[in-house]
Order: sequence, then structure tokens, then C-alpha cells
Amino acid sequence: MRAITLRRRHPAAGYAVVLAGLLIAGVCYTAVTGIGAASAASHSVSGGPLVAYGRSIFGQYCASCHGVFAQGTPNQGPSLIGVGAAAVDFQVSTGRMPAKELGPEQPRKVVTLSPLQIRALAAYIASLGGGPAIPTQAEVSHVGANTGLGQQLFVADCAQCHNFVGAGGALTYGKFAPPLTKATPRQIYEAMLTGPEAMPVFNDTTITPQQKRDIIAYIAASRSEPNPGGFSLGRVGPVTEGLVAFLGLLLFMVFAAMWITAKHGKAHE
Repeated sequence: MRAITLRRRHPAAGYAVVLAGLLIAGVCYTAVTGIGAASAASHSVSGGPLVAYGRSIFGQYCASCHGVFAQGTPNQGPSLIGVGAAAVDFQVSTGRMPAKELGPEQPRKVVTLSPLQIRALAAYIASLGGGPAIPTQAEVSHVGANTGLGQQLFVADCAQCHNFVGAGGALTYGKFAPPLTKATPRQIYEAMLTGPEAMPVFNDTTITPQQKRDIIAYIAASRSEPNPGGFSLGRVGPVTEGLVAFLGLLLFMVFAAMWITAKHGKAHE
């Protein structure tokens, strides 16, 4: 016991303990990183070519605004690290990206890239920092969904911007909520997951996946509903219809007054 105590008091004992601790930490770190490297290597084997292809597409179409490493550039494009594959698939599959010009809102345009290029670009962005993945067909399928509940959820969370039937509407500072008439179920699901432009993010805690499918079912059903009032006028409600009727009546009264005045003038002559 006394010998152990003497060794502990030796000037080199502290250095020996520190050295032993560093060796143990190094062994543990090597074991952990070795497992991670093996996992990363197996992932790169399966997704390497697609990610590499996506990197080349990014350099050609996106790097000028979003930076060479997708870190974002001031007043040009935000960082894409961590946005996920779903955000890329939504923006590119709707033609909003690559953007032709900067603006407060990017409208839906003709799609520039092919489905394979979009998938590769999404895989590359996902490799930079995770984020929501592209939903599968089973996740976005609204077969058997509750259309009535979807209508209630849409009115509570979406109608303020997109209108009661998804016709879209104007927002502040030059922004607008786009119409949902051409959006596919996957694009609607991705929009709720990622919150593009001025739209907030509705994650699976705020709106569950089943509720998302219910909303999609309501949007799909509203497209085929007839217009009992005749002309839809954008299906934005009775305010627009009343305004058109008022302006039409006002125009008719102006023309009638002009006709009566002209007729009276000729009779007086």
C-alpha cells in the first residue's frame, strides 16, 4: 500500500495518467469514426454516381446564385444546406428554379430539368445536410382520405392565402399565394413539409401525414366541383362577382347617358 502511495506521489504519475486517458480516448474515437466511415462508404457506393451527377447540375444551374458550396450568396440565393431533397424537388419540378430573374415570388414556369436531373440534384443537396426527403407515392396517396376533414383543415390553415378552393391570392410586398390547380399531390405534400416562399412549414407535428393526405383529397375534389353561379371568375368568391356586376352596370349606365345626350343634341339642332 505504501509503495502504491509513493508511486502516486511520483512527479511522472500525473503525466502517465494523462497519457493513458489520451490513449483510451483515441481508441474510442477511432472505433466510432471507423464505423461512421464504413457507413458513409457504403452510402457513397450506392448514391455516389447520382450525387456526383447532381453536383455537376448544381454547378451549371444553381451555383451562380446559391454559391459554389450551396452556402448562399447575399441578395442572390439562400443557403441550401439542410433544406432537404423535398424542397429541391418542389422548387425544380414546378419550374420555380432555376430562377430566370430575382423577385419577391417565383411563379410556376415550364420545367427546365428532366426527372432524372431533378432527382440527382435533390440527392446532392440532401447529401449536404439532410432535411425532409421526397415523399413516396404511398405517402401522398389520398385514396380513402377524409375529404370533409381535409376541407376543415384547409379552411383553418390554408384558405387565408390560397382562397377557399385553392385559387390563390395576393399577399404583401409583392408576394402572392399561387393557385393549386396544377399542383400534383406530391408537390402539395412537399410544400407543406418545406414551406416555400412565404408559406410556413407544416411539419408532421403540426399537421400529421394523414391530415396532409386529407387536405390533398379536398384540393383534388374541389377541382372537379361545378360552378353553380355560372362563370367562375377565378373562383375567388362573391366579392369578385359583385364587383364585375357593379362595373358592368356602371358602364352600361355611362353608355346610356352618352346615347341619350347625343340623341337630345341632334333633336335640338
